[in-house]
Amino acid sequence: VEMVVGILAILKAGGAYVPLDPDYPEARLSYMLQDAAVAVVLSSSVLAASLPLGDAVCLDSAAVQAALASEPVENPVVADLTSEHLAYVIYTSGSTGQPKGVMVEHRALVNRIDWMDRTYGCTAEDRILQKTPFSFDVSVWEFVWPLSRGAVLVLARAGGHKDPS
Repeated sequence: VEMVVGILAILKAGGAYVPLDPDYPEARLSYMLQDAAVAVVLSSSVLAASLPLGDAVCLDSAAVQAALASEPVENPVVADLTSEHLAYVIYTSGSTGQPKGVMVEHRALVNRIDWMDRTYGCTAEDRILQKTPFSFDVSVWEFVWPLSRGAVLVLARAGGHKDPS
């Protein structure tokens, strides 16, 4: 749940997020952080302690929870944000060498969500299963589409995407 909150917070603040899969080797994570010039890492206490994340902001820490509780609930006003700004950067598998970051702009994400709406439709009465690992680009659509339409986002358990039942 903290991951979904973190992704939405980054997008609402006008930032771009880079998903870091905790199952990736430490060298790959370090490379991605450096290559993307990540300014802030949002994490959980457990993951931050076991990964090369540097000074991560742990969303589940008491201090962060207290700080967030005092923040306004209205959407932040982000000046000068355009559809050409990045929404997220997804790294390729790196099967041919070093992984490469694929930069996706807000307009591409909006276009995809618009296509999904026209093709499948999504309303506040729907329940959408989020099953794709968040380091894969399909996960972005699984997060953003239902939440932007008021639908219920159902999170599969960790590793659940590997269990066909």
